Amino acid sequence: MATTSAAGGASFSRRDGTAPWRHVDVTLLAGVAAIAALGVLMVYSASRNLGTDEGYFLRRQAVFCLIGLGVMALAATVDYRVARDFAPVIYVASVAGLVLVLSPLGSNRRGAQAWFQLGGFQLQPSEPAKIGLIICIAAYASHHRGDLNGRRMIGALALAAVPMLLIELQPDLGTMLVFAAILLATLLVAGARPRHMALLGLAGAVAVVAVFQLGLLKDYQKDRLGAFLNPTENTQKSSYNLNQSKIAIANGSLTGRGLFKGTQTKLSYVPEQHTDFIFTVVGEELGLAGSGLLLALFALVVWRTWRAAALAKDLCGTVICIGVLAMLVFQIFENVGMTMGIMPITGIPLPFMSYGGSATIAAFAAVGLVLNVHMRRFS
Repeated sequence: MATTSAAGGASFSRRDGTAPWRHVDVTLLAGVAAIAALGVLMVYSASRNLGTDEGYFLRRQAVFCLIGLGVMALAATVDYRVARDFAPVIYVASVAGLVLVLSPLGSNRRGAQAWFQLGGFQLQPSEPAKIGLIICIAAYASHHRGDLNGRRMIGALALAAVPMLLIELQPDLGTMLVFAAILLATLLVAGARPRHMALLGLAGAVAVVAVFQLGLLKDYQKDRLGAFLNPTENTQKSSYNLNQSKIAIANGSLTGRGLFKGTQTKLSYVPEQHTDFIFTVVGEELGLAGSGLLLALFALVVWRTWRAAALAKDLCGTVICIGVLAMLVFQIFENVGMTMGIMPITGIPLPFMSYGGSATIAAFAAVGLVLNVHMRRFS
């Protein structure tokens, strides 16, 4: 029997079965750690022949993962209901970052003004803004106790519309699509009514047509989106990445060419291979077996996230987990799909695998929130 005396406070904490630390999802942690470790190795393989210091990207990605682990621990430690209470502050901070990056303070790279240059580090505010949107929609749904009527549904859409519009102005179509996936998934479990979701789907279809018809996409965006439909056209420009990507994956066959032995990878034939096209390194060097193992690890993370959503104590926790689930699933499906030519090329990173600080740290933070919800399902 646990003691409740002051002197025995530490003993009580150790024996208290509801203490959050007793319910850490070790399986989820192990899955994420394994993916991140493989990601660091694949980033090294893809970048060792880029003409820079051979270990440059390896060291930086390892540091990003270590920072991410710290952020994940922090996100898991502070009760997610505290984040819910501070949702307005989180929302304002997210929007402020997206506004400021469009100002002269932001830096332009390849036609998109989406980063802050902070010394040797590039901060992409749209990545933490994903986490901000998840928390804000969860807080909004919790406040209305899962009853999103028409007026409240419009309020939720307005919350998402502001950051999505700012991201489109950068422009960053891929990230905007991730926001859309998060919004739809969270609304489904936050209490939106079926007829409202149907109307939202119809409005989304009309918006997609309007974007193409009104010329709101830049030429390079149209080329990248359409390259997967006709990869044999314009092979030296818009379809070059896709064709080289498919060659690399096909070269891997069943067991792969061997670590650091992929010809497409060693010769740097696949552009952006250490970032958006990191899956091609796995496919070429580790083959179908290695690719299948990576996808199995992703499936493990997805399952544990879904489980955390199902076990969550309250609606806020459920919506947070579903938002993270939507973010991860969409990015995994889109990124892997675009390397194989079954999805359009949108520049979405592969979680925990692609090189990049902002995306890596944001993915760890998202998993930290899931761990947080799971740990506090009894408190």
